Amino acid sequence: MENKIYDTAIIGSGPSALTAAIYTTRGNASTLIIGGENWGGQLMLTTLVENFPGFPDGIQGPELMANMRKQAEKFGAEFAEKNAVKFELKKSPFEIADSAGSIHKTKTIIIATGALTQWLNVPGEKELIGRGVATCAPCDAPFYRDKIVAVVGGGDSAMEEANVLTKYASKVYLMHRRDVFKASKAMQDKIFANPKIEILWNTEVKRIIGEKKVEKIEIYNNKKEIIEKLQVDGIFVAIGHKPDSDPFKGLVEMDEKGYITIPNFKFQISNAKYREEACCKYPTMTSVQGVFVAGDVHDHRYKQAITAAGFGCQAGLDTLAYLDESSSK
Repeated sequence: MENKIYDTAIIGSGPSALTAAIYTTRGNASTLIIGGENWGGQLMLTTLVENFPGFPDGIQGPELMANMRKQAEKFGAEFAEKNAVKFELKKSPFEIADSAGSIHKTKTIIIATGALTQWLNVPGEKELIGRGVATCAPCDAPFYRDKIVAVVGGGDSAMEEANVLTKYASKVYLMHRRDVFKASKAMQDKIFANPKIEILWNTEVKRIIGEKKVEKIEIYNNKKEIIEKLQVDGIFVAIGHKPDSDPFKGLVEMDEKGYITIPNFKFQISNAKYREEACCKYPTMTSVQGVFVAGDVHDHRYKQAITAAGFGCQAGLDTLAYLDESSSK
């Protein structure tokens, strides 16, 4: 295995990675998915997914990912449930070392490692993920019709989560550990004007309580130094996401938050000469020729399964085009 040179290696195993693999394998490119020891991405932590096209009755997150994996493997993708830990990107074929010590060689790479939810790291949180602890209101809000929910955070994402939830929930507690939000004024104005939202300033979640599902949360007012329990049916954590890009630092260009950038998006309009270069031919190519990116490790805005899958399709097609051009030289 270590002497084989793959046409492409895909780092990650969420919707973007597996969609990319479906396209590269169907394009007759030998494909290795280095999917991580905990494969499947954030959808493995969700229950019913109702906003992915093609499933009018919804589908369980793990089932959707299992179907995607089965489809990629059907067309010939090889799967390594190991973490990619080190990369040599100076020249092709690139080399990737995994957590088992194996070295994989590949002509191209698609980075599809996604973004990591920043959790509260309090007792009860991990145990109740998918059973009342959530991170995506557009995904899960319909499950909380006429129920009471809490949102934790003070930025734009927390404001958006709270607003979406008010379309279904009877009441939304928005709690922030400080006495001022960092969200934009426009977002704050929507929150302050919404009668369904009660703001709990200077409030920290200390514990999430429930046996089979969330029943209560223990909160601490850090100004009054008071601890109390609050009855809720769900809690949405919206304190940010961190792109899973640490292994690529210093290897490909990133923005200040660690999202992998695509040079083409910056320069294709303003720089006529650049339009003739490789990155413009392949819109998902990173700053390293032959290395592409897909999904939430680049996308800091939408963070939906369907947008990640679409991005994976683009990266897969760009990779095939790049391989085709490279082989003709």
